[in-house]
Amino acid sequence: MLTPTDEIVSAAAARGRGVGAFNVIQLEHAEALVAGAERAGAPVVLQISENAVRYHGALAPIGLATLEVARRSTARVAVHLDHAESTELVAEAVALGFTSVMFDGSKLDYAENVRVTAEVVRRCHSAGVSVEAELGEVGGKDGVHAAGARTDPAEAARFVADTGVDALAVAVGSSHAMLTKDAALDFGLIGELSGAVPVPLVLHGSSGVPDEGLTLAVDSGMTKINIATQLNKVFTAAVREFLAANPGVVDTRKYLAAGREAVAAEVCRLLGVLRAA
Repeated sequence: MLTPTDEIVSAAAARGRGVGAFNVIQLEHAEALVAGAERAGAPVVLQISENAVRYHGALAPIGLATLEVARRSTARVAVHLDHAESTELVAEAVALGFTSVMFDGSKLDYAENVRVTAEVVRRCHSAGVSVEAELGEVGGKDGVHAAGARTDPAEAARFVADTGVDALAVAVGSSHAMLTKDAALDFGLIGELSGAVPVPLVLHGSSGVPDEGLTLAVDSGMTKINIATQLNKVFTAAVREFLAANPGVVDTRKYLAAGREAVAAEVCRLLGVLRAA
């Protein structure tokens, strides 16, 4: 069932649990994510990034399909716009019925980031939609930040107070689009940030974090855990394996179904790692 993101994330934060937030690129991803959540008996956040919108050429087709998949699920499912730098795209997501947005003003200087983010928050809150933001860029996005980037707890607390955001993505050692699981998180900093920041913390670039690191991140104070590349790896590997074993198959439903099932199984497993149930 479609559920407000803040309801899912705030409840998990209060219980010291994690929330899995996974990216949707094709419809098969959305179907796989809710299947995995249903198997795990846990809520889930389905995310559509601005990059995915560019791939499809528009938000509405993939967005409306994802919202319908969420509504039909027996699990609690939120639908989130991820890494949106366009305020127009944020407004469109709100109009379509997304339950939260991430406005990414991290490339702006601090004062401008605060100004624009606060305005996004005002407009979204008036529509009952929660807002995530990012303070300082997490590594791996177009090479703009080294993996050693760290968020200052005092600045993070001030940013939340100045903008009114509902969740904050912080830099603690992860990096986007990692294909290997060797990111070293700063768990002490996560604890400091959790103590200083009055809203749930978000870990981006989580595909590069080993399972034990993800569990410890949640135990240290992280709540919303974004994972995309890992699921793309699993999907692609399953499709490749199927096609290698069945070279004569041309029906896309057959090999995409293999990818969809592999992702559903991995989502179920990851939700256990994140203590999401």
